[in-house]
Amino acid sequence: MNNDNKKENYEHNKPAGLFADKAYEATPNPNTANSTLKSAVTESVETQDNQPLSTEPLTTTTSMTRKTIASGEPLKLAVVGHTNTGKTSILRTLLRDVYFGEVKNEAATTRHVEQAKLTDSQMGEVLVVLYDTPGLEDASGLMDWLEDNTASRRDGIERLQQFLAADIAQGGDALNSNEDYSQEAKVIRQLLASDMAIYVVDAREPVLGKYKDELAILSWAAIPVMPVFNFTDAQDANIDEWQTMLARRNLHISTRFDSVAFEFNDEMRLWQNLATMLTHSEMLEQLMARRTEDWAQLNDEANIIIADFLINVAAFVREISEDDDPMPVLQQMQEAVRQSERAMQNNLLNLYKFYDNDVAATPLELKAYQQDPFDPELLKSYGIRTTSGAAAGALLGLGIDAAALGTTLGLGAAIGGIAGGLLSNTSSIADRITGVKRLYIDPATLTLLATRAIDLLTALRHRGHAATDATQLLYKGEKSSIEQSLDDESTTVTPWPTHKLPSELKKARGKPQWSSLSSGKSEQAQLLRADMAWSLASKLQSYKPE
Repeated sequence: MNNDNKKENYEHNKPAGLFADKAYEATPNPNTANSTLKSAVTESVETQDNQPLSTEPLTTTTSMTRKTIASGEPLKLAVVGHTNTGKTSILRTLLRDVYFGEVKNEAATTRHVEQAKLTDSQMGEVLVVLYDTPGLEDASGLMDWLEDNTASRRDGIERLQQFLAADIAQGGDALNSNEDYSQEAKVIRQLLASDMAIYVVDAREPVLGKYKDELAILSWAAIPVMPVFNFTDAQDANIDEWQTMLARRNLHISTRFDSVAFEFNDEMRLWQNLATMLTHSEMLEQLMARRTEDWAQLNDEANIIIADFLINVAAFVREISEDDDPMPVLQQMQEAVRQSERAMQNNLLNLYKFYDNDVAATPLELKAYQQDPFDPELLKSYGIRTTSGAAAGALLGLGIDAAALGTTLGLGAAIGGIAGGLLSNTSSIADRITGVKRLYIDPATLTLLATRAIDLLTALRHRGHAATDATQLLYKGEKSSIEQSLDDESTTVTPWPTHKLPSELKKARGKPQWSSLSSGKSEQAQLLRADMAWSLASKLQSYKPE
């Protein structure tokens, strides 16, 4: 092959992109030829925003050649920072994966690099590869070593390469603890192999010298670094002081992303700010567009789950003869509704990938969500009053109940209030002849169930997947509807007045075949009420206090 062909092939295959001129290959060191890092990396692959992430172990060999980002290539994003600043927590929330990595309230929880992929949920294309790195434990000590053992006239990458080739970067029992910088070496190796990095800052921490040294070392990698403030919802956050220090180091682009008090707009701002630092930002733009669509779709699906549950309960009816004691049947109906609510709540948790309360705390652990929906005190806390002063639970009618007709129609005239929430109603001529009584779930309980479901959905949409404390405020320092109602009994938090149920729930009163609780035919009943569920779901969108 002549020299012209060689030059042509080089021009065709050379790296492209913003940092192509900074790609490099390390000179092999014969003394460290076998020291190439081989580490087990856990790969978490996200397939769809509403599907669980799959994990599989893989073994990678870290190359000293950085492949820089170009148009059409996935972005390689390293997540770095001091120990215990919440790097893994941020990744859990970005991935919607409570199982990614290990989160503990102690330093140096992550001991190796873990990889995760963000993909286009429709096309399956990998858009961003995230790398969770160990925490930087002693950047100040490393900076001292670099100043003592590397020439200041050499550029940053050369000085970092010299460190990686040194014994102190390899670890091992032969080194003293104050001479072991193997954890920092893992971070730097990944940094040099990445296109850019986010530097996670615990906003509660004061600005200390060790953090300044960390940023100095990161800057030597010659890739864009964006600080990301975690735990911004804390009252003792020191963001202003941090931003002043960052500006002095020419880091003028930063963002806030709380891994516990999650806001979707904060995530979009994170990706947008990263995109401004790249020449080729197509992958991030595609990621933002797809995740916005997926987030809206999750909301639609969640509201359908809630609407389907409410119609299922509204259509629930049991018939007894006029002389039968209604209490045993009422208790059976109450238990069926409790189980149905728990199933609905679990469906919402699974939809938003909160699979395991042992891994990440969910709003369901709050006492308010564990209260019995048939507890009169819970109704009182919401400011909900049952019709004609009866107890909560069910509505006894001799025919179609009043809520279905939108009028009182002689409530209490025949039987009056009976313990357990049984109320009298008008009857059809046929039911008077046969002596049939019908038990329904009353409008007050339906309103309560709707309010709790909407409140849970709002909490889940503002809950990060790194939350480990159920007592933390659900989002941005605000209280949930339940907590507001418990503080102020006069507060109205229900989506509709008790006496004005949505038309879909009124219609369900006369359609017992729509309820799997009545018929026991789950799939058939769900198909019959599907159209009404879609209609009610669109109304619930306007009730949700997002």
